[in-house]
Amino acid sequence: MRYNNIIKAEFLSRPNRFIAKVLLNGRTETVHVKNTGRCGELLVPGAQVFLEKGTSPGRKTEYDLVTVRKGSRLVNMDAQAPNRVFYEFAQSGRFMPDLTLIKPEYRLGDSRFDFYMESGQRRILAEIKGVTLERDNVVLFPDAPTERGLKHVRELTKLCKEGYECAVVFVVQMEGASYFTPNAETDPKLSRALAEARAAGVHILAYECSVSETEMNITVPVKVIL
Repeated sequence: MRYNNIIKAEFLSRPNRFIAKVLLNGRTETVHVKNTGRCGELLVPGAQVFLEKGTSPGRKTEYDLVTVRKGSRLVNMDAQAPNRVFYEFAQSGRFMPDLTLIKPEYRLGDSRFDFYMESGQRRILAEIKGVTLERDNVVLFPDAPTERGLKHVRELTKLCKEGYECAVVFVVQMEGASYFTPNAETDPKLSRALAEARAAGVHILAYECSVSETEMNITVPVKVIL
């Protein structure tokens, strides 16, 4: 996955979940933040950030904040990027060989899942979660309690028992992770639900990504510890 028209800036502040103030070419600019999570350990005053110039007509902000430098590491914090890179990953055959169907945004009953896939007689449902929180090379999800994430995990657990192959895929939006683990301190309900889901047969997977100023791509699996 590649970005276009990337420009560097300096992060100043974040008035709310949707916008940030940055220093760009010597002036203060308001930009759109493509992640409504807290990201408090990433968006600190003085951090180097990378912006993509928007193309939609009539928008209030000219740039989207998509990547931030945390120490020596680049962290992609575009909330839409995990699904995009997973789609490319699945299309390449690296997630599962011989896929004959990859359908994003799949509705099943009253629920909607990120992906539905088929391979022969196999029916696969996958939920994708982006991971931007890192502590001492350990990556964690979530950075704030998520009722939506909990609902997805419980739904997949139920559907796994009904004959679907199900997976929760954590896309780690950075390089160099030692392992992934749920953030049990922040969201103990989700942590327990993931353990119960794996016991029921749901695949709990994590992959790290190569991240540059202009690209992000899934590379290798990350060990998962529940």
